[in-house]
Amino acid sequence: MSSATISSSTTSGVTRSAATGPEIRPADNPLLWTVLIAMFMAVLDVAVVNVALPTIHTELHASGAGLQLAVSGYTIAYAMLIVTGARLGDLWGHGRVFRAGLALFTLASLACGLAPNTGGLIAFRAIQGVGAAAMVPQVLSIIQRNFDGPARLRATSMYTAVLAGGAAAGQVIGGLLISANLAGSTWRPAFLVNVPVGIAAFFISGRVLPKDRGEPGRGLDPVGVAVLTPTVLAFVLPLVLGHDEHWPVWGWVLLAASAVGVAAFAAVETRVARRGGMPVIPGRILRLPRFSLSVTLLFVVMAVLTGGFFAVTLHLQGALGFSALDAGLAGAPGAVGIFLVSLWWRKLPPRLYPWLIVGGFVLVAATSFGLAADLHTGTTGGVTRWILQALNATGLGVAYSPLLGTMLARIPVGDAADASGVISTATQLAQVTGIATFGTLFLNLLAQPGVHPSAHAIAVMLMVSGCIALLGGVLAVRLTRVNGR
Repeated sequence: MSSATISSSTTSGVTRSAATGPEIRPADNPLLWTVLIAMFMAVLDVAVVNVALPTIHTELHASGAGLQLAVSGYTIAYAMLIVTGARLGDLWGHGRVFRAGLALFTLASLACGLAPNTGGLIAFRAIQGVGAAAMVPQVLSIIQRNFDGPARLRATSMYTAVLAGGAAAGQVIGGLLISANLAGSTWRPAFLVNVPVGIAAFFISGRVLPKDRGEPGRGLDPVGVAVLTPTVLAFVLPLVLGHDEHWPVWGWVLLAASAVGVAAFAAVETRVARRGGMPVIPGRILRLPRFSLSVTLLFVVMAVLTGGFFAVTLHLQGALGFSALDAGLAGAPGAVGIFLVSLWWRKLPPRLYPWLIVGGFVLVAATSFGLAADLHTGTTGGVTRWILQALNATGLGVAYSPLLGTMLARIPVGDAADASGVISTATQLAQVTGIATFGTLFLNLLAQPGVHPSAHAIAVMLMVSGCIALLGGVLAVRLTRVNGR
């Protein structure tokens, strides 16, 4: 891809206000910081609860299934509704839907922090997910409509830094909050921290967000929503509960039903498009250059990132006796690496972007294999583990940031909301799939007899993670061929 390609793709379809107004540096723009801080809370909330699980289990006497739902009830609601949330922004105005989602997310965070029992926590987590599904997809649309040219590329770099770094930072922030045990509140600050931030972002957003009222001619496609929503649920629910329920028959039935649902959704969307309607996911989105391949690679990155963090945290806290703070701090260098890479990659020549993606996957594979060798004996791994963990997370950032950044740069403004819904849905499904797959693999191996069962389990999980990363690198080579034409 050439510099001209990047420049032309980022300037296509610019709104009148963005095209005619003076360029505003993203770093100096309160609008951008407001929406990114709110999105950071939503991304953070997926990861921060993992560190809190042992404390929630003790305080609320939660069962294994209850803990799983406390973690994934948020993600389930988020994944089910995020495509619909993106379209609602087009219908009612991105700023208005963003603020409504932010308000609901903040109130639900307060309720989670005050939840008296497991059932209440699960319910409020689901409401949090609904708020996030309304709020997060508006962020990309707001960026696309308010920045142009190089400013848009810088803004999307900051977007990817928050999206990729939030998952890693959640481990660190969760560990700090829980270990601090503020006023004897144990796990509750992991949710309550969102409240003052959310309130501040809500009031600031009222001043800085655009007062748009939607786009004429946009529709919701209720039939498509009615098919897509249960399809996502049928896919996610067995992955969330499968291990604790010993993979019952109903779980496999739901997974099979989700495959049928995907086929039915494709048929419904095709029919809606032929009749001149507005499909939930317009076909032109999937036909954008390299979009489908890029989404597939994003899925791989996020599955490896969240699944790997989840399993490593279980090993550090369960087998090695790390506190929540120690387990969280173990991911701190990686979180910093992801953030810095997300801001740094765009300074390189654009022709190198596809090779950065390939190199990121290779680095993840190499460090995963190195971590497996370092931890398989049952030791803490020492300094070597710190270095390899940092490089592993940084490799994920090297793969993720230019991948998402260049993909966003190619999306026309008019397609921003729909593309944002697809990207966000793929990200959420990847997180659920990663946690379920790596978590199940780790826990099943942990149950086997041996001298160091947890060390063996984490080593096997890391080997699998490395192999998946290598597969991602092979797929990413196609981007270098396409961009080299």
